[in-house]
Amino acid sequence: MGQPVDVDGFWKDGYTIVKGVYSPEEIAAFREQCRAGGGAKGGDLLARPGLRSVLTDGAMIEIARKILGKDEIYYAGDSAFTINATGRGWHKDNADRTDGNAPDWRSRYTQLRFGIYLQDHTKHTGGLNLRKGSHEILSLKEGENIYVPFEPGDIGVWSMRITHSGNGQLIRFPRRKTTDPDDKDTKIPSWRMAPKDGDRMAIFAALGLDDEHAARYTDYLKTRKYAVDLWRGGPYSAEALEEARRAGLKVRDVPSEVINDPNAGKNADYAPIPY
Repeated sequence: MGQPVDVDGFWKDGYTIVKGVYSPEEIAAFREQCRAGGGAKGGDLLARPGLRSVLTDGAMIEIARKILGKDEIYYAGDSAFTINATGRGWHKDNADRTDGNAPDWRSRYTQLRFGIYLQDHTKHTGGLNLRKGSHEILSLKEGENIYVPFEPGDIGVWSMRITHSGNGQLIRFPRRKTTDPDDKDTKIPSWRMAPKDGDRMAIFAALGLDDEHAARYTDYLKTRKYAVDLWRGGPYSAEALEEARRAGLKVRDVPSEVINDPNAGKNADYAPIPY
């Protein structure tokens, strides 16, 4: 990869952007593979041959190693792609979102969310909002609201504790202003809103250290219906697991854990897990 990673900025602000990792041709290929489902009917990225390289080409792994300061990077099946997703609203992705005394908040958080936006979001709407510095704050209402200026080819990485929202609104006038994703009553005239850059496509993956935060997050995710449905729809092949191993990923085969587990995936909505 070779691109610089602002490690200090990540730990201070809760996110960073690594510029120009992928070429226009590679981004076009990702878009084509997203439309084709990555060559599979279900499963996370590791179960989809056409999109598996996002995890195994080394780019995300190198970024994770630099940020986390360790060589062994862990993957437990949390990845997906989206096309024209519509969800908006501030939230966090970690297991302990409502209790500041819970394990997620007792030590430096080591689970990272990666995002590759396959169209421009410097001048176009539909990108990512983050609350700067909110990875250290339980409240969803604190932290400066940032509309992240992704260009095709960039990789974004943010703490799964950070407050964020998809499908951000970018306003042309005044320049580069964004709305609050939770303010559903905001009416912006269409002439003030930046246009979309075609179909909105994005690829997401979670990597981190194999530690107590990883174990807790995976235990939480195994309670969520959407995640378990995804895993049950796409088991890992031996080829996929070997490709991940060669790339330097330590993989937890969560699809095999949930396939016959009647207790997995019972929660449609967020619910905390005990500690």
